[in-house]
Amino acid sequence: MVFYFTSNVVPSVYTIYMGKDKYENEDLIKYGWPEDIWFHVDKLSSAHVYLRLHKGQTVDDVPKEVLIDCAHLVKANSIQGCKMNNVNVVYTPWANLKKTTDMDVGQIGFHRQKDVKMLTVEKKVNEILNRLEKTKAERFPDLAAEKEARDREERNEKKAQIQEMKRKEKEEMKKKKEMEELRSYSSLMKAENMSSNQDGNDSDDFM
Repeated sequence: MVFYFTSNVVPSVYTIYMGKDKYENEDLIKYGWPEDIWFHVDKLSSAHVYLRLHKGQTVDDVPKEVLIDCAHLVKANSIQGCKMNNVNVVYTPWANLKKTTDMDVGQIGFHRQKDVKMLTVEKKVNEILNRLEKTKAERFPDLAAEKEARDREERNEKKAQIQEMKRKEKEEMKKKKEMEELRSYSSLMKAENMSSNQDGNDSDDFM
C-alpha cells in the first residue's frame, strides 16, 4: 500500500507519497522516478517520503513551503522523531539513492554525499499535518508498470526530439545547398554579361 498526499500550499500543486512499511519502501526505492525527491529523518528510523517534481524541475526549484510539508510528514511518521523538537530531515534526488545487496530491507545509502540536503523541523505544526491528512489517499499501484510507462514516454519524447533535430539539419542543409547554387548561378550570369559586353565593344570597333 502507498499513501498519497497533495501539497497545495502553493499554486502549483505537488504530489507526495510514502510506503506503508519498509517492504513498500523497497519498491519505491527500486521503481522511483528521476523526478522524485526522497526525504528521511536524519539518523532516526522514519518513513521514506517522496516528492514528485513537475517536469523539467530540479530539487533547487522546489518552493520552500513544499519542502516544509514533506519534512513535517516524514517527522510525523518517525517513532522517535515525532516526539522530538529540532529534528533534522535529509533529502536528495531519487537518482542519488544507493542500494546494495548487503543492505537490510529499507536501508539506503547515497552515491554523492554532496547532493544530500538538510532542513530542520523545529516543532510539530498541526496545521500543516491536518492540511496534508485531508488529502490522504490509499492506493495499491503497480509501481513497476508506472515506471515503465514513464520511461517509455521519455524514450518516445527523446526519439521525437532526435527526429525533429534531424529534420531541422536536413532543412538547413537544403537551404545551404540552394544558397550555394544561387551564388554559383549569379556568378555565372555576371561572367556571361561581361562576355556579352566585350563582344559588343569589339563589334563597334569593327564598324
